[in-house]
Amino acid sequence: MSEESRATTRAGLSRAAASVGEFHAHFGLRRQALPTADIEPGLAALRVSLLEEEVGEFADATAARDIVEIADALADIVYVAYGAAITYGIDLDAVLEEVHRSNMTKLGDDGKPIYRADGKVIKSANFRPPDIRQVLHDQQPLPVDEFGLSAIDA
Repeated sequence: MSEESRATTRAGLSRAAASVGEFHAHFGLRRQALPTADIEPGLAALRVSLLEEEVGEFADATAARDIVEIADALADIVYVAYGAAITYGIDLDAVLEEVHRSNMTKLGDDGKPIYRADGKVIKSANFRPPDIRQVLHDQQPLPVDEFGLSAIDA
């Protein structure tokens, strides 16, 4: 996704990331400026539990064929995932861009995708894995002090 096509804020975050950061600021939830896996075990377990809960709601909504609940569950999954990223100090926008770059290398030599029998896109010989370690290493501090102030008003 190009920088021009992404709806960004003054702080350079996507509006989704800034909105979830605002929520974390207003509700006194952990906001980490730089990536770390050093999170309290109880908080780490909560982040996992919240994601599992939302994925379960998506599964239920899908089984019920309820498009409103499907949309709600998908939004909640993204919201909770961004919240987890903020908790761990991860610029999820940057990680998503790197994963996208990598995923686009799954195309075959003919420029076409290769599918598994169930429809999943599989890796071609051209596949280059995402360098998430480098993305995290290069990450600038998240603007945690701006969350809840004017980060989403830009």
